[in-house]
Amino acid sequence: QLNLVESGGGSVQAGGSLRLSCAASDYTFSRDCVAWFRQAPGKEREGVAALFTGGDGNIYYRDSVKGRFTISQDNTKNTVYLQMHSLNTEDTAMYYCAADLRRRCGPRWFDKALFDSWGQGTQVTVSS
Repeated sequence: QLNLVESGGGSVQAGGSLRLSCAASDYTFSRDCVAWFRQAPGKEREGVAALFTGGDGNIYYRDSVKGRFTISQDNTKNTVYLQMHSLNTEDTAMYYCAADLRRRCGPRWFDKALFDSWGQGTQVTVSS
């Protein structure tokens, strides 16, 4: 129901960096769970990272990106970011921004069924 727009994807060599952005065109993030998911061809969509825009101190990452990816928000720009460093070929996927409005992320943040707002995705391709 919410218009989310991702940007920042592209092609990069292994070891490189990208920063993805998620913006809402008709909504101001306030107290919402905003998450990044990704989906590689033939695989299930999986949670990458999530935060609560109300700032409850809980930030979530899947194990494979811990130490490499950082999710953050810029309230002045109404944007949630995913900064990705040390990219490898296993990170190649379509990356989606998702929002569960007016709810904290909670322990099942990675459950895509909880999110009713999705962007159209931005492609990240990592080559070796």
